[in-house]
Amino acid sequence: MTDTKTLAGQTALVTGASRGIGAATAIALAKAGAHVILTARKVKALEQVEDAIHDAGGSSTIAPVDLAEPDAITRLAAAVAGRWDALDILVISAAYLPELTPLTQIDPKQYNQAILTNVVATQALLAGFDPLLRAAPQGRVIGLTSSVGAAPRAYWSAYGSTKAAFDNLIESYGAEVEKISEVRTAIVDPGATRTDMRARAFPGENPESVKPPEEVANRIVALASEGFATGHRERVR
Repeated sequence: MTDTKTLAGQTALVTGASRGIGAATAIALAKAGAHVILTARKVKALEQVEDAIHDAGGSSTIAPVDLAEPDAITRLAAAVAGRWDALDILVISAAYLPELTPLTQIDPKQYNQAILTNVVATQALLAGFDPLLRAAPQGRVIGLTSSVGAAPRAYWSAYGSTKAAFDNLIESYGAEVEKISEVRTAIVDPGATRTDMRARAFPGENPESVKPPEEVANRIVALASEGFATGHRERVR
């Protein structure tokens, strides 16, 4: 951990915090001084991220949860509200990538999982944590998207359609609360990043040819520290 504590005294919650960009973002937020609530399905992986944060002098709490389970987010929000009075930063990083297939061959089970994780859970997170975000001096929501949400691509319709809905939900929420609270929303497209999801989508790609998740995480922390206007969108190069 460095001495640059731009987020000291703040509380952040990161979904998908067990690996990839989510894990790197959680560690970077803790490095900047925030207490980070780590959420994901896999307990052991969360514990490893928590150990990395604590070993470096940071502060975090793990909250294992399957975002696709009915009422899981409602229970999570209630548990967080029972311990903290406000949530300064919500980073929505968790996502599910179905197999890349023609639209006519989409697997219904996988598509349903993508809808639950990428769309339904996003609405539930925004609704469930809205009171805590409003209670913060400057609540910030940062959602991680994909270029295929705004620019449809062959064989990516199952994932891209859910990310288009994801973007719409976050931007709609931002427009709704902008004039009546200090909550602000932003959407970040990580671009090509060295993650397990990327490896699944591009199995023949040399992982060293794309940026590590820490670069995206550092940009997210900088964005959260600098502040932004609702509607902010950017792609990490």
